[in-house]
Amino acid sequence: METAFATVPYTHTDDLFIDGAARRAFTGSGWRDLAPSERAVYLRRLADEVEKRSEAISHTHTWENGSPVYETGRAASNAAAIFRYFATLAPHLEAHDVRPFPDGSAETVVRQDPVGVCALIAPWNFQPASPTPLSIRQIADAVVAAGIPAGVVNVVTGNSAVGDALVRHPGIDKVAFTGATPVGRSIGAACGELLRPAALGLGGKSSALVLPDADLAQMAKVLIRTCMRNTGQTCCVSTRILAPRGRYDDLVDMVTATIAAAPQGDPMDPATVFGPSATAAQRDTVRGFIRSGLAEGARATPGGDVPSGFDRGFYVTPTVFADVTPGMRIAREEIFGSVLSILRYDSVEEAVGIANNTAFGLGGTVFSADEDAAPFAGRHGSGLGVEFGLEERGRVRAALAGAGRR
Repeated sequence: METAFATVPYTHTDDLFIDGAARRAFTGSGWRDLAPSERAVYLRRLADEVEKRSEAISHTHTWENGSPVYETGRAASNAAAIFRYFATLAPHLEAHDVRPFPDGSAETVVRQDPVGVCALIAPWNFQPASPTPLSIRQIADAVVAAGIPAGVVNVVTGNSAVGDALVRHPGIDKVAFTGATPVGRSIGAACGELLRPAALGLGGKSSALVLPDADLAQMAKVLIRTCMRNTGQTCCVSTRILAPRGRYDDLVDMVTATIAAAPQGDPMDPATVFGPSATAAQRDTVRGFIRSGLAEGARATPGGDVPSGFDRGFYVTPTVFADVTPGMRIAREEIFGSVLSILRYDSVEEAVGIANNTAFGLGGTVFSADEDAAPFAGRHGSGLGVEFGLEERGRVRAALAGAGRR
């Protein structure tokens, strides 16, 4: 059952004025002329303002997408921490790199300049998107309270047509997208046609490689955080567990017991580990994968059924599949829900091959007692570019100094 609890303005494609505000802020507010260390002052203020609103942001986000408050509380705190993190990095951008010209006739001064107006399109699991437009408005309030000039940060709410219009808008200098791989391919194609840079954080089907010497009791303590965080609605979690044949049954028993013991229920309850799916469509997608796994012969150790007792919310029973083979759909495709697959391997080389036998390349996990045996940017269908990288938001500029002296 769905219940409306808030409304937000809806942007139509012919109402997109956001680039005008952003362009004016970029060219006329003095913001781009501030040294990175001066901008860092604003970032620290913003972090303080976000912290003041962290509980409200957490609760709003839980209402929006069903993520348990123990997750959204961390996300709100992490937002403030990320602003402070970039504030510490900002001064490093002030240094120029001076390099000799190849023939020795001059020097080249290389620096990072702001890339310009960026269109940022985020997913609904942690960041704002069309199904989750409210918590970002609280962040926007924090931006205003921090004294950041008007137009530097703008919020647009709308559907995919609005996103497409932003991607193609002539006043946009760069696009950053986090979301599904098919959408990312479409955005990448549009940006390629426009010769516009893009950073794409896309899907994942990451593996957790359990080496024969792994401590399963220690693994149990971080299992959900590593493999089913946010009810499995996180692109980089390791939803495939690769287990050595000799320890397979023990590992299946541990994973089964850990998942079965984790409470599922009201996401506003701090004890809840598994909340509902964010949307009815996502719930139906996850249930479809569960049916596919059962049909292909995988064994559900807990889960595999439709949960009862929930009259509100789009719930899916957390499910662990054993006896999974690499060719099964649940082992190959991104599910984005509380479903784990456990596969056998006979050698580490075979396990690495299974881990790499996917269209994605977002991340991975290794469980081992030997740190040397456990040797992050997206590859393949997981995207282009790196999130949390300052250089993604800059443009390299080089100038010759002293040319013609010889």
